Amino acid sequence: MSAFSFRQKFSVLATACALTPAAFADTDDTALPELIITSAPTSSVARSASIGGFSETSLLETPASISVVTQEQMQDRSVRSATDAVKWDASVQNSYNAVGLADWFAIRGFVLDQGANYRKDGLVILAQAMVPMENKERIEVLKGLAGLQAGIASSGGVINYVTKRPTDTPVRSATFEVRERGTVYGAVDVGGRSEDGVFGYRINAAAEDIKSYIDGSTGNRNFISGAFDFQLSPRALLQVDLDYQHKSQLTVPGFQLLGPEQRIPTGIRAKQMLNDQSWSRPVVDDSYNLGLKFNYKLNEHWRTTLQANNSTLHRDDAVTLPSGCQAQGLIVGYCSDGGYSMYDLRRKNDKRSITTTQALLQGSFTTGDIAHDLTTGVSTLNRRDHFADYVFNYVGESNIYDSVYYDNFALTGVNPVHLRRKDEERAIFVQDVMRLTEQLKLHAGIRYVQLKRDQFNSSGMMTRHTDDDFVLPNIALLYNLQPALAVYGAYSEGLEPGGEAPTGTTNAEVIMDPSKSRQIELGVKADITPDINLSAAIFQIKRRNEYVNDNADSTQTYLVNGTQINRGLEFAARGRVTRDWMLGASFTTLQAKAEGTGDERIEGKRVGNVPKFKSAVYSEYIWPGLPTLKLNATWIYSSSKIFAPSNEIAALNKKVEGYHVLNLGASYLAQLGNTATTFRFGVDNVFNKFYWGDTSSAFGGYLIPGAPRVFRLSAQVDF
Repeated sequence: MSAFSFRQKFSVLATACALTPAAFADTDDTALPELIITSAPTSSVARSASIGGFSETSLLETPASISVVTQEQMQDRSVRSATDAVKWDASVQNSYNAVGLADWFAIRGFVLDQGANYRKDGLVILAQAMVPMENKERIEVLKGLAGLQAGIASSGGVINYVTKRPTDTPVRSATFEVRERGTVYGAVDVGGRSEDGVFGYRINAAAEDIKSYIDGSTGNRNFISGAFDFQLSPRALLQVDLDYQHKSQLTVPGFQLLGPEQRIPTGIRAKQMLNDQSWSRPVVDDSYNLGLKFNYKLNEHWRTTLQANNSTLHRDDAVTLPSGCQAQGLIVGYCSDGGYSMYDLRRKNDKRSITTTQALLQGSFTTGDIAHDLTTGVSTLNRRDHFADYVFNYVGESNIYDSVYYDNFALTGVNPVHLRRKDEERAIFVQDVMRLTEQLKLHAGIRYVQLKRDQFNSSGMMTRHTDDDFVLPNIALLYNLQPALAVYGAYSEGLEPGGEAPTGTTNAEVIMDPSKSRQIELGVKADITPDINLSAAIFQIKRRNEYVNDNADSTQTYLVNGTQINRGLEFAARGRVTRDWMLGASFTTLQAKAEGTGDERIEGKRVGNVPKFKSAVYSEYIWPGLPTLKLNATWIYSSSKIFAPSNEIAALNKKVEGYHVLNLGASYLAQLGNTATTFRFGVDNVFNKFYWGDTSSAFGGYLIPGAPRVFRLSAQVDF
């Protein structure tokens, strides 16, 4: 239980908003200027990102497929989670995004690793817990291999959260929101700089009383962060950022197939909760991040950057798990009539920690007629996972159509925690961007990675040891047909971290050894006007195929066998059709298959949870004659997906139908005295359509319904 009541949390937020330097200044000095409301639209089209290389670079000049969600876009759509933020990118989809857990994604059909593919300001963070949005300036999504930039990371890509920094103009903002079923949310954002500009600060805080759209999935969350700049000299800048989040919520398990015939359940409600016993316990997360960054300008052409970050997660994990059917002898899958076996699954005091460091030397020079932008660097990563074996106690039988409650069930103690995983990663890398002519650039880079990984069982005995090194090349040519039109071709190699065998398999929680992946990509980018940009890419990615094998003795084992090959086409466009009308679209078509497996159950078949086509079309319209009113709409479409948590089920070719979802919203900027207040209203899934949003193979395979119709209303006050 949280140490503070929700009312106390709101008091803390109010105090944080008031106790800023401006709050203590003389009234005459802090008089706000007259608020002028204009119909001139502001462009929220991102032009640069840092995730494509090792510094902020123009998207047009980066030979990779990258999308950016800006702070303005997140504010306009009342984004409170990464799941909300990335829905406009058709290459990103959910992967076991169960309510009450974390934001887990797949990009280009590959599931992201929660300890490798998520970054904060370029360095790894743990994403097993929800990543807070309150202190994020933007979200960068690199699609495809990131071996040069990240080293060990799943083939799908990298999501980089860029934190808010102090601003020259003081920031004083408070947001209050209510959502479906009574969720109440409040946040403040304050920042500025000292008069001499030497010191800057940015403080964000939030509190949330959670009443999810899922029946009974309630909880609470509180968050606070600080980002501080110290301009030590004209050449030296020290940046410090830290954040803490506490979140407690009953998580929502998904659904399995029915009976030996493995039918997809029907008659399910999107708000249905299977984890609602009187003794059910929430998942409780306490997460911390501490980052340091030191920039020093050596001269006009050379600079160095030293960076470090620690990401730590403490978790008490619990769920009343519906899994299998004892009456019909099913380990995975519910009974034909919707019945299922119920288990108490718990462990406490998990601690996972990742510490990363990076040192860069960057500069520019020329050799003959060739101009060079050179980056050299070293990085380290140290990871420690401490956790226990789950308590897995049988409770009884229930049914998805008629729940059975066991109020007299007694919870047992949990198992002891031990060190279960230890990773040490060292890397050296170099990248040279060479301007061969005024129009042609060659991007050449290489990263050498050394990994040592030890895994232990609950008795402390080492069960797997990895000691290997890899060389990851990256090469690309980018040609500017015109100053605002570029084409590129790229070849890259990445390093898969190795998947984790799911609970219930004979090798449960064992991490597979890392292996190389390879990608070829061709793309085009264009800035048609200052307000319109287009991009397209075709790609092929190959990596080892990993899947759950159904053994002859009715057990399951997680295997590495064959190759997964994903081929696809991406297209994105965004811009202003008229002065008042913005229109954007993202389309992805994808073919994902397993080859070379020698297993006819999966050979040449579609990979699970990957739609052949997905699109997101979004629009924003400023009402003529009333420039303070903006309307927005988002239409999301996904074609059908295959549910294939094991090779036996994959052989059945179980197809989950596609879906259309329409979201609508509006915002209105009002002047209350000299204070700007923005009211926002939104409705997601306007037609309340039921659909299976997620057909993930995680944790043995579960179908997760998409969110039903959800309302939200908020007010943002800028002082």
